[in-house]
Amino acid sequence: MKKILVIGSNGQLGTELFQVLSTKFGSKNVIASDISAYSQNNGLFEQLDACDAQGLAAIVQRHKIQHVYHLAAILSAKGEQNPVQSWDLNMKTLLNVLELGRKGMVERIFWPSSIAVFGPDTPKEQTDQHAVTNPNTVYGISKLAGEKWCQYYFDKFGVDVRSVRYPGLVGHKAMPGGGTTDYAIEIFHKAVLNQSYDCFLGPESSMPMMYMDDAIRATLLLMEAPSNELKIRTSYNLSGLSFTPAALAAEIQIHYPNFQVNYKPDFRQAIADSWPSTIDDQMARMDWHWQQSFDLPKMTLEMLKGLQR
Repeated sequence: MKKILVIGSNGQLGTELFQVLSTKFGSKNVIASDISAYSQNNGLFEQLDACDAQGLAAIVQRHKIQHVYHLAAILSAKGEQNPVQSWDLNMKTLLNVLELGRKGMVERIFWPSSIAVFGPDTPKEQTDQHAVTNPNTVYGISKLAGEKWCQYYFDKFGVDVRSVRYPGLVGHKAMPGGGTTDYAIEIFHKAVLNQSYDCFLGPESSMPMMYMDDAIRATLLLMEAPSNELKIRTSYNLSGLSFTPAALAAEIQIHYPNFQVNYKPDFRQAIADSWPSTIDDQMARMDWHWQQSFDLPKMTLEMLKGLQR
């Protein structure tokens, strides 16, 4: 069985991805790691600051790691509050992981990019895989630079690094981590508590989103695809569904008729306005047979059921 390291395992994506990987490959073969000494998952855990190249290499050697899922990052909204720290962390940790591949210490790497690589000059509808990228946040800038580093390490050193541009991810097993799409999780928590929600985006701010189960399935599909079938070594566009806060609120109100949303846009509105509304992910569908399973009604029902439990 593969030996796998998940970096950033306490995050929104890492929490759920670790659980799925442990079920698939066995709890003894998947190691969680995070800068926090506390693990949100049961299983093997190593405290790790991914900026520490020597500490990272030691864990990889100790556990004989073959695949690395590098998820640690400072996201869009938090990144704007401390741009230099965000750039340093997002770039240094990625380069540390890519160096493991260059040195032959790991066989395969997954690193997530984001729709944040696009910007106000990008076509809003059905944004193409090769559409102009002109990000206006430090998070987007770091993700675009990271895509170029992934391509460089693949071309120059043969590092098998794989990536997708995640849309906003929606799941109920962990709280969001400071992104512009966080409203789509926070709103469900307020609904099941029978509280109103103050949304930091306007009612008609349409953005690409994806339910967490689809995101994890896409990640595993990409990581299991034969290397010679992958044509994109920067990052694949990935699409699930697109909706506005108003549309999501209306769907929740089918189940919670008295639920109320107050719209109070803040600095995140400008970030949302610079991103696409819908994404064209035909390359992912052709190269590794991606197809989403969740639409808005199905996602809403699963979120409410999960939080109620």
